[in-house]
Amino acid sequence: MFQQPSNMMEGQLHPLESESEIGRMRDDELDSTTKSGSENHEAASGDDQNPRPNKKKRYHRHTQHQIEEMEAFFKECPHPDDKQRKELGRELGLEPLQVKFWFQNKRTQMKTQHERHENTQLRTENEKLRADNMRYREALSTASCPNCGGPTAVGQMSFDEHHLRLENARLREEIDRISAIAAKYVGKPVVSYPLLSSPMTPRPFEFGAQPGTGDMYGAGDLLRSISSPSEADKPIIIELAVAAMEELVRMAQMGEPLWMTSLDGTTYVLNEEEYIRTFPRGIGPKPTGFKCEASRETAVVIMNHINLVEILMDVNQWSTVFSGIVSKASTLDVLSTGIAGNYNGALQVMATEFQVPSPLVPTRESYYVRYCKQHAEGTWAVVDVSLDNIRPSPTARCRRRPSGCLIQEMPNGYSKVTWVEHVEVDDSGVHSLYKQLVSTGHAFGAQRWIATLDRQCERLASVMATNVPTGDVGVITNQDGRKSMLKLAERMVMSFCAGVSASTAHTWTTLSGTGADDVRVMTRKSVDDPGRPPGIVLSAATSFWLPVSPKRVFDFLRDENSRSEWDILSNGGVVQEMAHIANGRDTGNCVSLLRVNSANSSQSNMLILQESCTDPTASFVIYAPVDIVAMNVVLNGGDPDYVALLPSGFAILPDGSTITAATSSAGGGIDTDAAGSSGGSLLTVAFQILVDSVPTAKLSLGSVATVNNLIACTVERIKASLSCENA
Repeated sequence: MFQQPSNMMEGQLHPLESESEIGRMRDDELDSTTKSGSENHEAASGDDQNPRPNKKKRYHRHTQHQIEEMEAFFKECPHPDDKQRKELGRELGLEPLQVKFWFQNKRTQMKTQHERHENTQLRTENEKLRADNMRYREALSTASCPNCGGPTAVGQMSFDEHHLRLENARLREEIDRISAIAAKYVGKPVVSYPLLSSPMTPRPFEFGAQPGTGDMYGAGDLLRSISSPSEADKPIIIELAVAAMEELVRMAQMGEPLWMTSLDGTTYVLNEEEYIRTFPRGIGPKPTGFKCEASRETAVVIMNHINLVEILMDVNQWSTVFSGIVSKASTLDVLSTGIAGNYNGALQVMATEFQVPSPLVPTRESYYVRYCKQHAEGTWAVVDVSLDNIRPSPTARCRRRPSGCLIQEMPNGYSKVTWVEHVEVDDSGVHSLYKQLVSTGHAFGAQRWIATLDRQCERLASVMATNVPTGDVGVITNQDGRKSMLKLAERMVMSFCAGVSASTAHTWTTLSGTGADDVRVMTRKSVDDPGRPPGIVLSAATSFWLPVSPKRVFDFLRDENSRSEWDILSNGGVVQEMAHIANGRDTGNCVSLLRVNSANSSQSNMLILQESCTDPTASFVIYAPVDIVAMNVVLNGGDPDYVALLPSGFAILPDGSTITAATSSAGGGIDTDAAGSSGGSLLTVAFQILVDSVPTAKLSLGSVATVNNLIACTVERIKASLSCENA
């Protein structure tokens, strides 16, 4: 079904066949944009000047009668509903989707004419903004200190001046955006205005300053600056998505020479030269300085294909299931919701930030279209492809070539999933600790997506389980209680993952001179959030390498019997598991409710909610103190959304040197061998501490020092315990 026709003549241009109703109709609709009403400009192309006898007509044109009827209807009703489109299509012998796109393109044409008239005003406003920026810049350069009359120092920037710089950055983005729009409609090159003010750099963390200074949003945040695509862009996006779908399916099914087997025979390596020969079109050549990361992985997961498609096409479900990889995501526009009551033919324009759970690895922002298609009964595919060519950004450091998955129905509610990840990225900002993991493609590659999906499918299956064994002590058998507790743990994990990465949404400040590994901190204000305690929250995180296998680190940190060796806040008390919910094949995948029996009889006992999860590519141990009364409500099936949580915990990744050994090791681990080659772990430790219950309070230097000491002591205890165990 996905093979090219064998009788196609060399040099012919041909439309993609059987690419859903959207794909089949796009040529008609692109053509209708060139018609002003009753005229067909068939002779306007360059074909007459340079005739090519073998070239087929690519476009099927509407008849004069069809155009006149639709023109007349447009004057009365430019936005027909589904019923009107079907009636009009029946009268004119057209499909409703053809009518829909004709009206879309007609509206775009009218909008274009209107915006041409407004172009002069836009340029005038641009010049005014530019003049204002120049005036602000001059005012800043000549600003003087109100006390001594001398020039202001860099560190003494006033609140107003700081906001002027932020406003200048915003105005420059607005100028570039408006200029691009103007150039699109009048055919002139985009004016590149000089930088009128120095780019905003995050100010250092100021102790004693107003809370929230550490939570400054980056002025160049790509995701916040992206808007929905214009009507004129949509036909281009549709054509790009259809071509990407064809490429993904072939990438998922082809073998050598496109995919070469690695030396150990466990992974596939993309032959870049063969890729360029096989797919010469695509989204253009690789940008200078970018590296290619391509991977493919296949697994059978415990979920039916329809539910899988629904998760992938619902941005909230998708970002929840892949919270360890997706730090934030949004759907900017829905070009098509699909046909026949499902996601077949659905098209969504999305913006996403992909992450590794560590402040040492910059997140990857991507602006792309997601397209879903049913290829046969029980066979679906979902593909992403970047839209950087439509909305180029100088700050973009990552673009997605056709990536996604092919899903095939299997017996008994299982599905076979083949995942392809193919990105081009500038990874120069990655810390040296994580260079090897990222450069091998294991940090963001298909293996990590598949392993996460497999583990989450098992977790979702455990939520729905009804045949829970009742013999084990501590097992929660109440179905409503299980669901509420798993939902609370899910929110805890999402909160932890969203706050531990090097996202553009917040700025980490590095504390130096501590004698320990670099600790990064940031502050957040919590107000009117029922899921968080109110006040000033200080987050602290650090990442470091351990010469111990990820499995041994994971087992040590999740075991309540060894918790007193590293958990300073338990004050040496005995930790006891009160209840647990197993949610996977691996015994390490579970949600537990722990009680810390304080050694001091005058202190009250503390409850801790903990989720531990592991797969071959990443492991997590995440926990949060919880209120006893609130947990009783949850265990009885109550709403978990009102339980306040401040999650802390650990993210454990292989160091990238012996990934294959890590995935196949079931017991002994991959510790440093006699030859000295490392097979260790990359451990990220992150705490969230409520330092003041008043959101308007000022952050004290003592609070930061306390949290810094807490994380440094925890790191030293973990290193000491694991080194003794390893000796």
